[in-house]
Amino acid sequence: MLARRLLLPGLTTLALTATGCSSTPHTGAADAAAPATLAPSGDGTSQQLDVAAAPQGTPTPAAVARAGGKGRTEQSSLKVASYDQATGRAVIAKAPQGPAPSSSPSKKPEPGKNPGTGKSPDTGKSPEPGKSPEADKPVAVGDVIASAPAPGAPNGLLAKVTEVIGKTDRGTEVKTASTTLASVLNDDKAGGKVPVDPSSVTVEPLMKGVTFSWAKTGGVKFGPEGAKLPLGNLRLDVNAAVDTAPDAPASAGASVSGFVQLAPQVEFSYDGTPGGGSGPRGAFLGMSGDWSSQWKLQGRAAASTGAPKRIPFAKLHTAPVIQVGPVPVVVNLDLTCYVQVEADGRVTLDVQQDVKGDFKIGGSYALGKGWTPVSQSNVKSTPVTATVTASGKVKGALGAEASVGLYGAVGVSADFAPYLRGEADAKASASSDGKTSLSGSWALYGGFDLSGNLHLQLSLFGTPLFERKIPLGALNREWALASGHAER
Repeated sequence: MLARRLLLPGLTTLALTATGCSSTPHTGAADAAAPATLAPSGDGTSQQLDVAAAPQGTPTPAAVARAGGKGRTEQSSLKVASYDQATGRAVIAKAPQGPAPSSSPSKKPEPGKNPGTGKSPDTGKSPEPGKSPEADKPVAVGDVIASAPAPGAPNGLLAKVTEVIGKTDRGTEVKTASTTLASVLNDDKAGGKVPVDPSSVTVEPLMKGVTFSWAKTGGVKFGPEGAKLPLGNLRLDVNAAVDTAPDAPASAGASVSGFVQLAPQVEFSYDGTPGGGSGPRGAFLGMSGDWSSQWKLQGRAAASTGAPKRIPFAKLHTAPVIQVGPVPVVVNLDLTCYVQVEADGRVTLDVQQDVKGDFKIGGSYALGKGWTPVSQSNVKSTPVTATVTASGKVKGALGAEASVGLYGAVGVSADFAPYLRGEADAKASASSDGKTSLSGSWALYGGFDLSGNLHLQLSLFGTPLFERKIPLGALNREWALASGHAER
């Protein structure tokens, strides 16, 4: 039997960038990466709020917007002690108080306060900077509570008090109804990016051969690859078998091995309506981050029947709390990493590729225009080596399904899949004089697919509901890595 073999030589260093990588089916989406810059409200009541990660290691107190108040939401000394999602009932109690800060010897006591304790004689309580007495009152009908994760509310709670049932030994029991961020952020403005703490991510391996590593600030590292990672990065390594073509020899067993490394961050902005009107003028929610992967596809994969074979290998989840001024906003992030192989069962590959780049998915809102999807990516491919045997086609991807939302509701979902695609066509002949020849062509391509949807739950911002999912728009970039002919 005449062996048919085409070799792809090691390629010189490639820096192939997919430029202009933003896509949306809506007009004007190129300007939709964030809400348009708007002039401050004329009534002077709006504030510019900082957006940052909530402090670690200490309970995050709830924020309360008081009914009939002055429109300001304040951090309180209250907490959600329990919540029943089925009935909407919650118990609101006093949060544990840390030790009061020591007074400076040179600081004069305030009038009416005990110089030794700093306490008001009539109340016996220490004043807390940045809080008004109103913030510590028990909740009343019409108050809005924004809470970090609590018992019965693992994704946090954003709710309006509809009835005060009464006192219990655990606190004040109330009935609540769902509400929106507009009810606590009012006419304020906020915007920022918050890196996700990799140590907060939980991982569920879906097959053997998966390892998880991360590195964070302070020199804290985890996993076998943690020492190699830049701060703020997490990494998943996988070594997975792929179904082999039925007629393939044992030496052509198929597998995918490599790693995915990323540094995700939450992007959030809000621009309230002047005068505390209904809903914001602008908003943005999304996830972005740096991405790198190195993977190898070997062997003779079985022919795909129907859709390409997708093999999930790990699920990741985290619910970071970002502090928007006094308001704790709970963001839920989910990732399912997978390998995907599409083959015709004829070609045997030995391909390795490195991919680096970034991505951004999200939804941008502007008053009068509604929600606009945002999908962007910039990807580079580094040196590739490959061996292609026989004729056929194969495509392999190492990607992730991602979703980002608020308080447990999905807002944006996306599928980001860098891939490598190869094809070869070999022809062999033999003549009666014993001479043989082999000719053929080959081609290798790199690329990525990015697709997804905006979901109804983005109405949590206080924007109008929409009745259907809005596609992000399929974004695809592909570039030729190498091609040629071989004769012998």
